[in-house]
Amino acid sequence: MQPEHDGDRTPTRRRLLQYSGAAIAGGLLAGCLGTNDDTSEGATPTNTATQTPTDTPTETDTTATDTPAASESPSESYSVSLVPVGEVSFEGVPETWVANNGSWADMGIALGLEPPKAVWLTNRYHTDYYDAIPGVSVDKSEMVSLYQDSVSQERFYALDADVHIIDPNFLMNRFSGWDDEDIAAIERDVGPFFGNCIYAQHYPWHSDYRYYTLYEAFEKLAQVFQRTEYFEAFEAIHDDFQSNLAPVVPGQGERPEVAVLWGVGDQPVEFYPYVIGEGTGFKHLHDLKVRDALASTDIKDFHGSRAAIDLETLLDVDPEVLLLRGYEDLSESAFEDTVVASLEEHATASALTAVDNGDVYRAGGLYQGPITNMVLTERTARHLYGVEAELFDRERVADVVNGEF
Repeated sequence: MQPEHDGDRTPTRRRLLQYSGAAIAGGLLAGCLGTNDDTSEGATPTNTATQTPTDTPTETDTTATDTPAASESPSESYSVSLVPVGEVSFEGVPETWVANNGSWADMGIALGLEPPKAVWLTNRYHTDYYDAIPGVSVDKSEMVSLYQDSVSQERFYALDADVHIIDPNFLMNRFSGWDDEDIAAIERDVGPFFGNCIYAQHYPWHSDYRYYTLYEAFEKLAQVFQRTEYFEAFEAIHDDFQSNLAPVVPGQGERPEVAVLWGVGDQPVEFYPYVIGEGTGFKHLHDLKVRDALASTDIKDFHGSRAAIDLETLLDVDPEVLLLRGYEDLSESAFEDTVVASLEEHATASALTAVDNGDVYRAGGLYQGPITNMVLTERTARHLYGVEAELFDRERVADVVNGEF
C-alpha cells in the first residue's frame, strides 16, 4: 500500500541522508507474521482506567535545556550498522527524528538532543521521571503519537523526519498494514529506519536476530547523532551508579520474590502476568537481582498467553512483593490512595502477603533509557531495600545533557 500524498512532493532532506539498502535488499528484515490483535502498544495491554492514547498530553513542562550543536560535524559521510537494518549511511548529522518509544527517546535526551517529533504513544513516554533531575525536562505538547487506531504511512510523510529510530520489524509485525514496500517507500521519500526492539525479547520475529542491551543500543544512537562523548560520559555515570548499587543489594536468600503484573483498572481484580525476561523493560529488576515469583509457576507470561489471572490465582502464588505496571501516570500517593487502597479493602486481595505487609508498588515503565533506568532503579531500591541515599549524581547527569563534560 502506497501512502497518499501530493504527487508533486519533493523530498526535503533526502540529500543529507541515504539508506544503504543492505537490510532490505539482503532480506535481513524478519518476515511479517500478519495481524496481531494487540495493536494498542508494543507488548502491553491497555489499562483503560489510567492509559488512554492521546496526542494532547497534559504536561506543560518547559522544554529542557537549549540543545547544543552536534558535538561532531563530519565533513564526509559516515555509516552506522545495527541489526536488523544493516548499515545506514548519513551524509550529514540528522536534525529531526522519530523514536519508537521512551527507551530511544530517553537516549536522545541524554545525548542533549531535542525530543523526538513522535513516539509510538506519547502517554507511554513518562517524562515526569525527569523531575528527579534538576534542569532537565521534556515538553511533549507538540509530540505526535505514531499509533492512532493504526499507524499510517501518511503520518510519516507529514512528520518528515531525518531518521526513524524504529525497528521496522516491530512496525510490520505489530498489526497488519505495513510491508517491506512501505518501509522502502518511507526510506526513499522521507528518511531511513534505524532501530532494534530492545525493550523486550519475547516476539517470535525477534528470535532470529541480535538483541542489544541498553548501553549497546545507546552507543549506536550516539554514533548516528555523532555525540559519542555524551555516551561515554553517561557510561561513566552508569558505572558509578552500578558501584553504588552493588552494596545495597542483599544476598540471594534475602532478596524478595516479586510478581510483576499489569493491573486492569484502578481497582484491579485481574492482572496480566509478566515473567521477568530479557530487555530494557526489566533492566532495573535485573540490576536489583530480584527473584521472580512467577518464574517457577504454571502461570503463562502475558506475551505468550494474552491471558489475565484473577486474585484467587495470585493468592496461590502469594508473592512477597507486588510490582504493578500500568500506573506510571499516577503519583506515588495517588497510586496508594486508589490502587493500593482498593486491594486493602478487597476480601481476597487483602489476604495477599504483599498487600498485608504494605509491599505493593508501581513497577516502572516498559521503556527505559539511560536516565529513566537510573531513576526507576533507585526508586525501586528504596521500596525493596530501604535505600535512602541517592545512588547517582543528578547534577552530573544534568551537566552532560547540557553538553558540559
